Amino acid sequence: MEVIEQLVEVEQPISVVYDQWTQFEDFPCFMESIVEVSQTDDKRLHWKAVIAGREKEWDAEIFEQVPEKRIAWRSMNGVKNSGSVTFAEITPELTRVTVHLSYEPEGIIENLAGMLGFAVARVTDDLQRFKEFIEARGTASGAWRGYIHGRNVVPETEINSTSVPQPEGQPQP
Repeated sequence: MEVIEQLVEVEQPISVVYDQWTQFEDFPCFMESIVEVSQTDDKRLHWKAVIAGREKEWDAEIFEQVPEKRIAWRSMNGVKNSGSVTFAEITPELTRVTVHLSYEPEGIIENLAGMLGFAVARVTDDLQRFKEFIEARGTASGAWRGYIHGRNVVPETEINSTSVPQPEGQPQP
C-alpha cells in the first residue's frame, strides 16, 4: 500500500473551502485524472478515472464527515484506496487542506509511477488546482454540511445538539 500526504494553503475562509470540497461532482474541474464523480447518496460516490493510461472505476464510501474538520473515505470495490482530507483555519481568510491518501498500485506502470514520485506530484498538482479553482471562484458551488460517523448519517436539515454522531470521547459540537 502506497501512502501520500500533501497539503495546500488556500486563501479563503474554512467554510468556503470545506463547502467546495463537499462538491465531489466538481472534482474533474481540478483533479487531472478524474473523469467523473457521481454521488449516489449522502455517503457513497462512484468514480471514473484514467490512471496510467487505463480507464478505471470504483465505488467509495464516506465513513466520517465533520463539517470544516474532516472527511474520510474508503473504496468499496475496484481501485483500492482510502484516505482523509482535513481542514484547519490558519487565519479567518487562510485554510490549510491536508490530504492523506493510501492506494494499492496495480501493475508495473503504476508501481513505477509511484517509485518515481509521479503519484505524489499528481496529488500536489491537484491540490494546487483546487486552490486556484476556489480562490478564483471566491465562493463554493454548493455545500453539504451533514455529519457522517460510520453507518450514521445526519443530514444538515436534521442536525441538532443531540443528534450529531461523534467518535467516542469527542465532545458534541
